[in-house]
Amino acid sequence: MSALLAEVADPRAVVVALHGGGTTSLYFDCPGQPELSLLRTGAALGYTVIALDRPGYGTSALYPEAVTDPQQRVRLAYLAVDAVLGDRPRGAGLFILGHSNGCELAMRMAVDARRAELLGLELAGTGLHYRGAARQALSSAGPGQRPVGLRELLWEPATLYPEAVLRGTTSSSPGSPYEAAMVADWPRHDFPSLAAQIRVPVRFTFAEHEKIWQSDAAAQRDIRALFTATAGFTTNQQPEAGHNLSLGFSAGNYHRSVLSFVDKCVATAARNSEVS
Repeated sequence: MSALLAEVADPRAVVVALHGGGTTSLYFDCPGQPELSLLRTGAALGYTVIALDRPGYGTSALYPEAVTDPQQRVRLAYLAVDAVLGDRPRGAGLFILGHSNGCELAMRMAVDARRAELLGLELAGTGLHYRGAARQALSSAGPGQRPVGLRELLWEPATLYPEAVLRGTTSSSPGSPYEAAMVADWPRHDFPSLAAQIRVPVRFTFAEHEKIWQSDAAAQRDIRALFTATAGFTTNQQPEAGHNLSLGFSAGNYHRSVLSFVDKCVATAARNSEVS
């Protein structure tokens, strides 16, 4: 597997970022747009940041048959993190950020037995119920076909994004074959099942202009109700942001808010360690 790394000598913690569908780890370090970069912002604030190319992307795209099993994807992701970090310091532990399809892997990692040093979880760009236009677009796609109208839902309002990002020259990538089945099972089964098992603190971000998932007050309550075992659940309303939070003009504000939540998770872990 491949990844991007922004390393600091004595990190407060390590942030592992998992991109969504049709992109790569460059989603979190967009070429030519340093002010949007989670890696650069994280390092500036004292965090080592790893942006993984999820299984089926980057170098592992050559081996689609090896990443069809969800537990194998979790195993590969943790092995990749360990390989990237080696004997580098990890600070207080790991924090995982998942965006869109990356939330599936993030949540599976959060309930896996290898989660011992996990501090918390940031989820964004996912949900329980598709908006009507998104449901229609997704249902229109055949095998190997990109849904008609999906790009508009992912990238509008266009004024939220730099022109170079909209041209798709910075971070786009073909999707992985396993994702079609994964997306179909996600809102009905996998998301509710995984949410109920997560014990670490969770922050769930809703973009102001999210056009794929329902995010009104009722939808947010339904999502909150799924996380019955978490040590804490909070929501974040991200203004002036669309579905692709880390590629818009407001990405810097979003990333700083994520890292502020990581700070809180680090402090909570320190208090819990003192008590125990």
